[in-house]
Amino acid sequence: MTRRFRGEIVQKVDGKGRVSIPASFRRVLEQGDPDWTEGLRPELVLAYGGQSQKYIEGYTVQAMEDIENAIEAMPYGNDRSAMEMNYSTKSLQMNIDETGRIILSPLLIDKLKLTNEVVFAGTVKTFQIWHPHIYKEYVDLREIALAERGEGYDLRQVLNKPIGG
Repeated sequence: MTRRFRGEIVQKVDGKGRVSIPASFRRVLEQGDPDWTEGLRPELVLAYGGQSQKYIEGYTVQAMEDIENAIEAMPYGNDRSAMEMNYSTKSLQMNIDETGRIILSPLLIDKLKLTNEVVFAGTVKTFQIWHPHIYKEYVDLREIALAERGEGYDLRQVLNKPIGG
């Protein structure tokens, strides 16, 4: 069974930038780390992107390897350079510590303008780390956009395969 990143979880950030990765997210990270075995600490990759990206995106090691393999297959040029910048240059690979935490560097704390809390948002194959107020604004805008599609609109209709039930 392939695990996915699901849910919205608010976590405290301490004065040293340490934050606990939600337990369900840690299980996904373990599954997506080819070198992980019981008793080891899983690795993950945090991609923080450019100034316009308002969140940090968390990847399993395998998911990031898949992206980097796709980038390597691209022809040289501006698109490839942009992808390399966003997914290799502006990313950090790290281990989760023995208590399930990571340390957000001053660069990441400054980027998100973090104080004492973050929101972890599951996005199926990745997760995002947001400043709580920026995340709420983003969610509110998404809700308005969906409401504008009209009453009775079923978002599942955009999927390629019908969903049972």
